[in-house]
Amino acid sequence: MQFKAFVCLLGIFLLLLLAVAGILCAEDDGEEGEPSPPESGQEEKPVPVVEHFSNIWIMEAGTEGILCYIEGEERLLRVSASAYPQDGQSRDGESNPESSGSRPDDRGQTEDGGEPVYMTDGQNGAEDGGWGTDAWLLSLREQVADLELTDGLVTGVSVKARKVSGRVLAADQDGIWLEGQGRLEFTEDAQGYRLYRELAPATYRDLRIGYDFADFCLEEGRICAILLAREEAMENIRVLLRDSDYQGITHERVELTCDTDYTVQLLSAGGSLERVATYPAGESLEIVYPDSGREGGAAFGDDTRAGEELAASPQGARLVVTPAARTGKIILQSIHRSQGIPAYRGSLEMLWTGEGLILINELPLEEYLYSVVPSEMPASYPPEALMAQAICARTYAYTHMRQAGYEELGAHVDDSSSYQVYNNILEQETATAAVKATYGQMLMREDGVTPAQTYYYSTSWGYGSDAHVWKTSGADSYGYIKPRHLSREETRRVLAGEAETAAGVAGAGDLTREEVFAAAIRSTDPGDFEAGEEWYRWTYTVKKLDPGKILERLQSRYEANDALVLTRDGEDYVSVPIGAFREIRGLSVLARGAGGVADELLIETDRDTYKVISEYNIRYVLCDGETGAQRQDGSRVAMNTLLPSAFFTIEIAREGEAVVGYNLTGGGFGHGVGMSQNGARSMAAEGYSAGDILRFFYAGCSVKEIYDDA
Repeated sequence: MQFKAFVCLLGIFLLLLLAVAGILCAEDDGEEGEPSPPESGQEEKPVPVVEHFSNIWIMEAGTEGILCYIEGEERLLRVSASAYPQDGQSRDGESNPESSGSRPDDRGQTEDGGEPVYMTDGQNGAEDGGWGTDAWLLSLREQVADLELTDGLVTGVSVKARKVSGRVLAADQDGIWLEGQGRLEFTEDAQGYRLYRELAPATYRDLRIGYDFADFCLEEGRICAILLAREEAMENIRVLLRDSDYQGITHERVELTCDTDYTVQLLSAGGSLERVATYPAGESLEIVYPDSGREGGAAFGDDTRAGEELAASPQGARLVVTPAARTGKIILQSIHRSQGIPAYRGSLEMLWTGEGLILINELPLEEYLYSVVPSEMPASYPPEALMAQAICARTYAYTHMRQAGYEELGAHVDDSSSYQVYNNILEQETATAAVKATYGQMLMREDGVTPAQTYYYSTSWGYGSDAHVWKTSGADSYGYIKPRHLSREETRRVLAGEAETAAGVAGAGDLTREEVFAAAIRSTDPGDFEAGEEWYRWTYTVKKLDPGKILERLQSRYEANDALVLTRDGEDYVSVPIGAFREIRGLSVLARGAGGVADELLIETDRDTYKVISEYNIRYVLCDGETGAQRQDGSRVAMNTLLPSAFFTIEIAREGEAVVGYNLTGGGFGHGVGMSQNGARSMAAEGYSAGDILRFFYAGCSVKEIYDDA
C-alpha cells in the first residue's frame, strides 16, 4: 500500500515537472523562436499599411478630416481615432491631467521655430493645442506638410512652418535666386502649388521673374514647396541685351554713361549692398571681363575697378546702374544698333558669369514698347496699323513675362528677332502715340483671361498659314490663328460674320496640292491686300549649287533638332547624323501645309536621301548665303541666312545626274503665321480699325485692358 502511494506521488511529481518544462519552452519560443500558429478559429492580426506623402498642400482641416491636394486631386483624409477626445478629455481643449503632453519628438521644431513640427497620434494631449484639438486642426489650414497615413488614416503630420519670399531674380530646375536670400536649392521632393484662381500644380517655370508673387517653404535651408500666392498685372519687363551683331548674349566689355547723374550699386548674391558709387551725367564707366584680354576699367567707389569688384564677388553678384531721374537714359557705348549707339530707359544690371558679362535692361513694359513698335513696324504706317502692332507686341511680351525665355539668367526676352526687336530703331512719335493710345491693351483668347499668341510677320503672298509650320507640341492650341486669304472679299466676309472660304483654298483648288499652289504662286490676285507689295512675289535663283554648303546647313539643323532632319531607311525615315556626300541628285517639295507653305523638303544625294521638316529649316537649308532674292519690283535683296519665306516652288537645273542649280518662285516675307504687318497697313489705309484688323487675323480673340484688375 505504501509502495502504491509512493508511485502515485512520484507520478504526480513528474506530471508537474513536465507542465513546468512546457511553460518554460513556450516562453522561450515567444522570445527567440517563430510565433506559434494561431489556434483554430483565431484570425491573424493584419499588417498595417503605411503611406508617406511629402510637401502636401493642406486646404482645410476640421472634424471631418484634413482636405489635401495630392498629385493634382483633392482628397479628404480622416484623422486617426486617437486624435479625438477620449475619456476625461473634452473637445474644447481641456484635458485629463494624466494625459500625455503634446510635444514634438526629436524631428520636431528647432529653437528658432523654423523647421517642421512633427506630431503623431500618440501625442494626443490638448493642453497646448496638441493632436486632434480644434486649435491643432485650425493650425493646419493652408500649410505645407508631410503626412503619414496608416491604413488610410492620418497618423503623422510634419508642418513646414518656415516661409520666405522676395523678388525672383532667376530660376532653373535646381533652385532660384531670390533677392535678399541668394541662391536657394530645391529639395528632391519639392512641390509647387498655384493658389489663385483654381488650385493647380506648379513648377519653377510658373514663377514670375522679377516679381514677388510667391512664398517658398523651407526645410533645412532648401525649398521644399513653391506657393504661387497671387497674380497681378506686371508692369516691368526684363530684357537681355545681346552683343553688337546679335550673335551672342555675353559681353567682354561694357562701357556706359547716362544723360543724368547715375548710381552704380554692387549687390552680393544675397542682394545685400556691398558698395555704391555716384557718377555725374556724361561720365563714362567701363567694365572689362578679365579673360577677354582687354585692358581698361573705371573708378568705382574707393578707386577700385568695378570689373575687379564684380569678379571678386561670388556668383550671382550684380552691378545695378540706375539714372537719378526716372526719365534718364543709360547710353550703352560698347554696343551698336541700326540707330547707332543705343540709349535705354529704366535700369541696367550686369551679371557675372563664367562666359562673360550678361546685360539686363529692366524697364516699364509700356516704355519698352516705345522702342519695339518702330523696330518691328515702320513708324510711317497708318495709326490703326501701329495700334494693332502695339497690342500684338504688348501681348507677345506679356506672355514671356509670365513664362520667361531666360529664366535661368533672370530675363523675360532678349532684344533680337528671336523675340521682338527692341531699340534697334530710335523711338518715333507716331509709334509712341500708338502705344499710349492702346495703354495696357492685350489680345485675349476666347476665355477672356489667357493672352493670345500674337505671332506676326512682314508680308503674305495672299494667304497665311497656321502654327503647325514650326512642328511644336502646342500648335493645336492656337486654333484662332487661321490660314486665311488676305483679300478684301474674305475680310468683308469674316468681319460680317459670314461663312469663310475653306482654309488653304485658292479658287477651286487645295493649296496643299503641288499643282494648285504652283498655279497660284505664278499668278497674282488684284483683290489681295498686298498685291502691290514688293515681297508679294519674288524669285531666288542659285546658278551654281554648292553641295558642301547644303551639307553644312543640313548638319547644323540636325544638331539644332534631330527630329526635323531625317534620313531615309528603306520605307521609313530615321534620325541619324548626316554623313558627307558629294552631289545633290534631287530637290523637291514633299509636302505642303496650310496656305501652301513648304512643310517637307526632299533632298536626294549620291549617298542618302533626306527629309527636311518645318518651314524654318527649309528656308535655312536652301539659302546659300550669297544669292539675293529679286522682288516683283525688280529690286534685289541679300539673303544671308534664310529665304524670304517657304511659300515657293522649285525648278532644278541638271548636268547628268547632278543638280547644279535651282530656281525658286515664291511670295511673301516671313513665316506666314498670325498678322501680316503689310496686310494690316493696307487694311488700315482702307479704313479698318485696329480692332477689325486683330479680329480678322486672330479669330475669336478680343482686346482687354490688363491693368484694370491690378
